[in-house]
Amino acid sequence: METTDLKCPAEVAVSGARRGRFPKWARAFAAICIAGLCARLLAGDAAVSEYQVKATFIYNFTKFTDWPAGAFESPNAPIVIGIVGDDLFGTTIDDLVRGELVRNRLLAVKRLRPEDDLRGCNLLFISFSAKDRIPALISQLKGSPVLTVSEIEGFAAQGGMVNLLVVNKNLKIEINQAAVDEAGLQISAKLLRLAHLVGPNQKPTN
Repeated sequence: METTDLKCPAEVAVSGARRGRFPKWARAFAAICIAGLCARLLAGDAAVSEYQVKATFIYNFTKFTDWPAGAFESPNAPIVIGIVGDDLFGTTIDDLVRGELVRNRLLAVKRLRPEDDLRGCNLLFISFSAKDRIPALISQLKGSPVLTVSEIEGFAAQGGMVNLLVVNKNLKIEINQAAVDEAGLQISAKLLRLAHLVGPNQKPTN
């Protein structure tokens, strides 16, 4: 499966940057991206930042992932997005998910340390600063219904589930379907169509 480059309209980027906050259009923009259009990271003052774009994708991954019922303590438990390692999102991801409902569940964001028990998350973003801990983190989460997402080259090939890579200012998605299946999760075909599949019997991203 070929990787899809993600491109963002420049005029939208300018508008968002001038407002100086995470814009409301980001929710709609991210939904459109996942549906099949693309988002580009544009350089300069008029750009949507890399972590604004990544935040929109993380938010939408919660919409395009099905967790088993046992992944939640109660019918009203939130979908917990964990961030481990250096947090470069600032308040971006908090502002984006605040008050949002996915499958009648609120979204919550938690900052964690690598030594914390990470199994209380439903989605865990592992930042670049934690790259040396990838094997240990994946081992800790083995068999747990936690969607692991990172920005570290080779993450999906090492057993992580979803990787967001910036290549020549384009954001590309890698997915390790075997790791997703092993965790008892299901990822929508709409998202899979945007991704490059890696792992057993799959060709890695160049």
